[in-house]
Amino acid sequence: MNTGSPSEVPHTETASSTPSPSKSSSRWLLIGLTAAAIGGGTVIYSGIHERAQAETTLGVRTERAAVPTVNVVQPQSRTEAQEIVLPGNTQAFSDTPIYARTNGYLLHWYFDIGAHVKQGQLLAVIDTPELDQQLEQARADLKNAQANAQLAQITATRWQNLVKTSAVSQQSTDVAIQDLSARQATVDAMIANVHRLEQLQSYEKVYAPFTGVITARNTDVGALINAGAGGEQGRAVVPQELFHMAAVNKLRIYVAVPEDDAEAAHTGSKATLTLDEFPGETFQGTIVRDSDSIDYASRTLNVEVDIDNPQDRIKTGAYVFVHLNVPQSTHASTQSLIIPANTLLFRSEGLRVGVVRNGNRADLVPVILGKDYGNEVEVVSGIVENDQVISNPPDSLSSGSTVQVVNSSDVR
Repeated sequence: MNTGSPSEVPHTETASSTPSPSKSSSRWLLIGLTAAAIGGGTVIYSGIHERAQAETTLGVRTERAAVPTVNVVQPQSRTEAQEIVLPGNTQAFSDTPIYARTNGYLLHWYFDIGAHVKQGQLLAVIDTPELDQQLEQARADLKNAQANAQLAQITATRWQNLVKTSAVSQQSTDVAIQDLSARQATVDAMIANVHRLEQLQSYEKVYAPFTGVITARNTDVGALINAGAGGEQGRAVVPQELFHMAAVNKLRIYVAVPEDDAEAAHTGSKATLTLDEFPGETFQGTIVRDSDSIDYASRTLNVEVDIDNPQDRIKTGAYVFVHLNVPQSTHASTQSLIIPANTLLFRSEGLRVGVVRNGNRADLVPVILGKDYGNEVEVVSGIVENDQVISNPPDSLSSGSTVQVVNSSDVR
């Protein structure tokens, strides 16, 4: 009973040392589920961690993006004289229309537009047949008056001799003397009329009043010339302009200088002129006079600049730029600084500029402006030379807000 058959004992030992197939499968299944749970937990943890990290990074980036980035410039102190550039138009030193002083028909003209003529040169000849006849009649009337005056002179002399012998009365003698005076007055009137007609006849020839250039010719051979005398029924007749002349050897430029820069227009000082048609070339002019009064409408001073033009390079009517130097002495007594015009902020409380303080804090500072140079302005109060002024500040900028400075540059 205690001992079994040999075949039963080994079978019992083998069954106890080797697991069954069902148990082995369960173990591997447990291992797989555990590994899957660990992997799933790792994936879930990684996803949650990455999402949290992304949210943190996004928050940081959002906070950084909320801080405006700004460019800053440093004000520049200028001690040299400032230059202002003002527009102007060239005008001939003498510019005049030429009219006829007598009526008639144009017989000849000798110069056309663009011709340079000297003073006293003959420009045109007018045929005046009616005036010539009037002059002949006036001369004949003068001879008649002179003959009558001579007869009256003989009569008066004779009566003055006869009155001494009481052959004639004193009354008759006085009448003869007064008749002589009247005849002499008539002669004087006739002489004056002849001189008047001779003067009108001299206007048949039209001469250049000064040395210059013909800028217009408004007549031709055979044209009726009207001197502007009274027309029919007392109506005025408009005279006809024959030529237009301009003296171009010297030019005038009239410049409207702003009131606050009027000190730059000193009589006798030099002015530099530039023209678009002569790039890179400058011309020197002289301030010769000004109106000595400020225009009420434009608040400007009318200044005349003269420039010699011997070679006729600059044409009349040309558009020029006049450069004037504004002396430093005309600036404000306090130190003035120059900043770009795009740094200004126009707020309801007044003019402001943004200044970066303590590295990253913006401060809106009130400023007082001096002169306006276009792209730049002068600041006489509110900032100092080492301030960092914000260029192109955003409209949302406020005092105390945080900013990020991108770069810093000086105003040049």
